[in-house]
Amino acid sequence: QVQLVESGGGLVQAGGSLRLSCAASGRTFSSYGMGWFRQAPGKEREFVAGIRWSGIRTYYADFVKGRFTISGVNAKNTVYLQMNSLQPEDTAVYYCAASRDSSDWRNFGSWGQGTQVTVSS
Repeated sequence: QVQLVESGGGLVQAGGSLRLSCAASGRTFSSYGMGWFRQAPGKEREFVAGIRWSGIRTYYADFVKGRFTISGVNAKNTVYLQMNSLQPEDTAVYYCAASRDSSDWRNFGSWGQGTQVTVSS
C-alpha cells in the first residue's frame, strides 16, 4: 500500500513563508506527476500546483503564481511546495497527490492525509 505523507504545515503570520514536503512510503511505485491541492473550510478542494515528471514541467493555479514554487525528486516520489508571501486566504488543509496514469499525469489517484496551513492577519 502506497502512502503519501505531508509535513511542514503550521501557523504563520501574513507575509511569511512555509515549505511543505510530501514523500511516498510503502512499496515503491512510479508516478507520472505529483501535485498539491488545498481545501478551505466550506469550500471545494482546489488545485494549487503540479509537476509533470516528463520534462519536469510545472503548473500553477493563477492565485499562487509568483508566490508558490513546486519542486521534487521523481526517483524518490517526493514533492515540495515553497509558499512565500502567504495571506490569510491561503489558510486551508493542503493535500499532496500522485498520478500513476501514464496517459494523464493529472489523474491523481493517490492522496495524502493533508497538512494544515493557517495564516494569521
